[in-house]
Amino acid sequence: MPQREVITEDRLRIHVTVRGRDDAPVNVLLSHCWTAEESDWHYQVTDLLDRYGPDIRLITWDHRGHGRSDRAPEPACTIPHLARDLGLVVDTWATDGPLVLAGHSVGGMTLTAIPEERPDLVPRIAGALFVSTSCGDLSKVTLGLPAATGPVLRDRLPFLLANRSRILSRSRRERFPVIERQIAKRFLFGRPARPRDVGLVVDQLIHAWPETMSGFFRDMMAHDRVGNLSAFDDVPTTVLVGSRDLLTPPEHAAKIAEGIRGARLLVAPDAGHYLPFERRELVTDELVALVDRALADAGTEQDPRTGRHRAEA
Repeated sequence: MPQREVITEDRLRIHVTVRGRDDAPVNVLLSHCWTAEESDWHYQVTDLLDRYGPDIRLITWDHRGHGRSDRAPEPACTIPHLARDLGLVVDTWATDGPLVLAGHSVGGMTLTAIPEERPDLVPRIAGALFVSTSCGDLSKVTLGLPAATGPVLRDRLPFLLANRSRILSRSRRERFPVIERQIAKRFLFGRPARPRDVGLVVDQLIHAWPETMSGFFRDMMAHDRVGNLSAFDDVPTTVLVGSRDLLTPPEHAAKIAEGIRGARLLVAPDAGHYLPFERRELVTDELVALVDRALADAGTEQDPRTGRHRAEA
């Protein structure tokens, strides 16, 4: 896996992983969840590589303040910054071909900011997958709790995690991840929740910087990009959500689907916020449908002998 990087406008190093040949006809970019990193999509990366091999350009990266990318100051932890970073990743590592974009949680919010931050990319978008995400009104989310207590807990949890990150060493939180595990199991997953998936999310929470937790939370509470959705009109678009998603509930997914002409909405019964983990096959199948369509529109066909995609004669 070629490890790459880009340097942002504010001089942060962003870790990027690029797979696929340099002349691949379609680019697939996967934008991850808040407090996660590129392994948020590890199931789908495996599935796409199994299906397409090097015949698509598959790009994942760690958002600023996440994973192997540089720690970001709190004022720079915003959705517009993420959209501009995504554009820089495209400029640097994508081919000239069409773009299939998928975003989970804040990654999906990043996609909704593209029309205002990088409008030049919109004509290249050949498919969009919005997974467990929102276009606004996150300040009304109650985490499935009564209205009197839900918003209070919602506002406190990110700062509780941020304070634990500041006060306790990472090794201590790794040994005693009581709070992180309870948050993951109670608020991030539906049913069933595989222990290995919960464990990975707990590890991601432990490794998230305090500025990442508090800065992006503040920005997400002000997130309002419903007016940008029409830029995706008639772009093949699917919106996915779990029926038990407490962070970005089904009504948020419905609002995105209503705002994009031709978009499809699919609700996964009993799933929570981590659909790429909880419903691997569903997320992969919807990505494959978008990629196959983009490949067909790009004028490629699959060689029955080799399975590789090539330009039509």
